[in-house]
Amino acid sequence: MKLISTFGLLLNNRKAKIGLAIFMFFIISSILIPFFIHPPTQYVGIPLQPPSLEFWFGTNGQGQDVFSQTIYGARKTLFIAILTGVLVVMTGAVFGGISGYYRGYVDDIVSLLINIFLLLPGLPLMVVLAAFLPPGSITIIIVLVFTGWAWHARVLRSQVLSLSKQDFVSACKVCGESDLRIIIYEILPRMLSLLTSSFIGATIYAIGAQVGLEFLGLGDISQITWGTNLYWATNDLALLTGSWWTFVPTGIAIALVSLSLTLINFGIDEISNPKLISERYLNIKLKNNYDRNSATPVRMLD
Repeated sequence: MKLISTFGLLLNNRKAKIGLAIFMFFIISSILIPFFIHPPTQYVGIPLQPPSLEFWFGTNGQGQDVFSQTIYGARKTLFIAILTGVLVVMTGAVFGGISGYYRGYVDDIVSLLINIFLLLPGLPLMVVLAAFLPPGSITIIIVLVFTGWAWHARVLRSQVLSLSKQDFVSACKVCGESDLRIIIYEILPRMLSLLTSSFIGATIYAIGAQVGLEFLGLGDISQITWGTNLYWATNDLALLTGSWWTFVPTGIAIALVSLSLTLINFGIDEISNPKLISERYLNIKLKNNYDRNSATPVRMLD
């Protein structure tokens, strides 16, 4: 019931509502529209045709429909990004939860491991790993999870460390509850907003990193994704030939998806951050007519 009420609050938040609408538009479009358009690898016209009524986004250097490639690319890119976001947060929750709950030598060892990964240069490490591993979606996911879990583990560790000192954890221990059950059923549900925000941040990171690696040619260039669309646009000298339609639609799609996830994250913060919650109630009660610079809210006189 709490999850349902939280989702209801999220739908009442304007930023989250706009973000969810944009994100669901891309999800639904990537699932349904492919049934009604050309296959992305089919040669449908003259190469580098500008946008027209026949080809809404024009054609690329191989005479393929850019609109079709943008829609098909969304399916693969979003699937990899969402799966990567889930795995990154799960890995961070496991290491952060163990470190924050057990403390002592366990915390020292896991924290050392987290710090080592935080010190490693992310982009060069991703490039090196992607270059040496076989190209493909699995490789991209492994590389992104391997290089992206540490920051989330650090954030989640601090929250678990704080919650593990609360009275309800001590009461569970007295009742004979196992450590695993306390972490999964008592601590993690109280971190739902933080876990959700971490997942959204990890998904945005996954989209940018995946597109970047594939743009550099380190992915499977035979697959249709937003990253390979940009790779082939560069390979066809789109900037030199003025074929802006081969990369602008993909760039706008990436920007809109990232914007939608950021708006959802802002919405979650507004309904879960105590300071923002109190400010929202003040806006409702005082109709936004109070001194924001005062330590205690003071109604402004007309």
